[in-house]
Amino acid sequence: MHVAYWVLAVLLAVFYAYSGGKKLVQDRDRLRPMMGWVDQVPMARVRAIGAVEVLGALGLLLPPLTGVAVGLAVAAAIGLALVQVGAGALHLSRGEVREIGLNVALLVVAAVAAWAAASLV
Repeated sequence: MHVAYWVLAVLLAVFYAYSGGKKLVQDRDRLRPMMGWVDQVPMARVRAIGAVEVLGALGLLLPPLTGVAVGLAVAAAIGLALVQVGAGALHLSRGEVREIGLNVALLVVAAVAAWAAASLV
């Protein structure tokens, strides 16, 4: 179970560190080609989502690596799953039904990572 957790955690952490990092540092014009929804959301919220994603990525890795507050890995995985629930809702509200495939996949991976992280506690 530990190996499964680390595989999922590293994959999710890489994805969210990249995606969240882009939201934190790039302007609206640079984000728009990949994330058309940024025009409908205030940039402060885009930055907040980016911060949550980067913190979630760190939360998946640092607590189990350090052995300190390992339960935070479960919370991080659940938080990232909830981010995808919100992302899926946003896409559906915009009529982007075909866009939610990635959200569903990330939601499932984050849920499995939360379950696997519980075995580390």
